[in-house]
Amino acid sequence: MKSSNPVLGRITAAAQQQPTYTVPGGQPYSYGGQTYQQPPGHGYPETVQASRDVMTVDDVVVKTVSLLGVAVAVAAVTWILVPPPALGLVWIGAMLIGLVLGLVISFAQITNPAILFTYAIVEGAFLGAVSKAFETRWQGIVLQAVIATLGVFFIMAALYKARIIRATPKFMKVVIGAAAGLAVVMLVNFGISLFTGSAGPLRDGGTFAIIFSLVCIVVAALMFVVSFQQIEDGVAAGLPRKYGWLAAFGILVELVWLYLEMLRLISYFQED
Repeated sequence: MKSSNPVLGRITAAAQQQPTYTVPGGQPYSYGGQTYQQPPGHGYPETVQASRDVMTVDDVVVKTVSLLGVAVAVAAVTWILVPPPALGLVWIGAMLIGLVLGLVISFAQITNPAILFTYAIVEGAFLGAVSKAFETRWQGIVLQAVIATLGVFFIMAALYKARIIRATPKFMKVVIGAAAGLAVVMLVNFGISLFTGSAGPLRDGGTFAIIFSLVCIVVAALMFVVSFQQIEDGVAAGLPRKYGWLAAFGILVELVWLYLEMLRLISYFQED
């Protein structure tokens, strides 16, 4: 895959196929691993930018909040309506559907809001079932995981905003590679657990499981930085507004991953 966040669905490749805008003063800028030099005195007028209906940071924020709001609402409904005996069925079913749909959205670069909201609904059902199952066993764990997840997200946003953490090309390649590797390992471990009925060393609550969850949390947190950079690059390159949905999808995926790892990690320390 090209040097872009896989969660954003190869947004860099999409940017290279779209018309770009000139930069005021003719200053060079980089996107998708390439440097562009615009002639002096050819800054883009606001009227042209508006007519092209381009992606903006504010628009991505609105779309992200919309998808997250739907997921949270569906999670609450699932929590209330699904009885404990059916939690496992909803959990596994929604997880598998969400996995397939997420991969299709990512690789096909789908920006259709209806499909993305469908994904948010499926993820909401998954989160509701998982959260209720964990809360039933460890009271108060969901609130702790939510606070920890939002805390990490806002800390990473602040670090990125202050440029304390910089998303250099090398940084992005390493983080994306680590995330892809962890995804493969988790999928393999899940497949093995289905056949063996055992969580395995990655999820059994032991020392190795704790270390694995910590690694996942760190990588998930760093993926926020990758996404922030991708959004910033997409805005600078003048991507069409519809790609804001893809960016919002990426943030949602990372929030869900981080939340799940927080749940698991906290549960390990609450075992009897």
